[in-house]
Amino acid sequence: MKNADINQRRINASPRGIGVMCNFYAAKAENATVWDVEGNQYTDFAAGIAVLNTGHRHPALVQAIKDQLDCFTHTAYQIIPYESSVHLAERINEIAPIDGAKKTAFFTTGAEAVENSIKIARAATGRAGVIAFAGGFHGRTLLGMALTGKVVPYKVGFGPFPSDIFHVPFPSEVHGITTQDSLHAIEKLFKADIDPARVAAIIIEPIQGEGGFYVAPNDLMVKIREICDQHGIVMIADEVQTGYGRTGKLFAMEHYTVKPDLVTMAKSLAGGMPLSAVCGKASIMDAPAPGGLGGTYAGNPLAVASAHAVLDVIANENLLARSEALGAQLRQSITDLHHPNVAEVRGLGSMSSVEFKNASTGAPSPEIASQVQKAALEKGLLLLTCGVYGNVIRFLYPLTIPQAQFDEALKIINQSIQNAG
Repeated sequence: MKNADINQRRINASPRGIGVMCNFYAAKAENATVWDVEGNQYTDFAAGIAVLNTGHRHPALVQAIKDQLDCFTHTAYQIIPYESSVHLAERINEIAPIDGAKKTAFFTTGAEAVENSIKIARAATGRAGVIAFAGGFHGRTLLGMALTGKVVPYKVGFGPFPSDIFHVPFPSEVHGITTQDSLHAIEKLFKADIDPARVAAIIIEPIQGEGGFYVAPNDLMVKIREICDQHGIVMIADEVQTGYGRTGKLFAMEHYTVKPDLVTMAKSLAGGMPLSAVCGKASIMDAPAPGGLGGTYAGNPLAVASAHAVLDVIANENLLARSEALGAQLRQSITDLHHPNVAEVRGLGSMSSVEFKNASTGAPSPEIASQVQKAALEKGLLLLTCGVYGNVIRFLYPLTIPQAQFDEALKIINQSIQNAG
């Protein structure tokens, strides 16, 4: 098979709305390496968009899925439940950064987790309003798009969107947006657009994913917690991309001095199998009536088995410490370049990024980000861009990547940055 032949078949068979970045097609993958159908080899710094923190086809995950496959593949948990799902909920309840008694519900995708977190918050409060942040990404469903604070490409042509969704700025030092700017915007909302007594939830990514890997300051989290407590609002941390070791903690909220009421999770939760979850305070989670939550494939047993293995691998292979070490090495490597087109290097643990600017004007430069991405791909390194301006490269390598392969990837990144502009 040839990549070009398959690519033409894709163009003929699939709608253009499904954007595809690479023009090659995967044939095999192992840990941090992917081979295409022509035998070309790539180092994967995308990891299925932060899904493969434990790498491609980790032996423990493969074995767990095989073992479950020998038992059953589907019963629909709401029809015939199974102990493995109950046990996984118990494990998540023990580790999630939420105060008090907790409960967990399973779904299939990150967007489902986010939507259900809003449903739960609305059921618990009897209110409809939701505050989200500019640049935030919360999914591609209609409510997910309404919550998402980025128009292109997610919202174009798909409106109208659900009402009672409001956006405020997200702090970004490089763009001159402070915590006070965000808080002032919330105050203005309360005065001009919605009574806080009508707000069900404030939803925030501890580190914005698609928005550009901006890290929420601790003082913002503290103030949001205070606002939620003052007005009876549910605080939701969207950890779909930040969870399961990506930031050097199991959950990014562990970096902060306050805790949310609900946490959404997906992506690396099951290491490549479709599984998502909402964990939260038991009193809030119990608000929806029986039958109000669920889904035909919610908590699929193969995915649940894989999720158990993910938690074991993170603990047994000390991946939280490895996340910290790799991220620190990457950020220092790029910082040491002192390149004039680098606006900022930032991140927590292995959720790191580099933002590019035009050295002459200081304006965001998606062109340079694209040049770096293309140059790296020519050398066999797969990178992803992000950001409202498309001028950020994010690094999402598996935390299990061999050190020698990681070191070689850093050389490619540095060369690609130095040659861009």
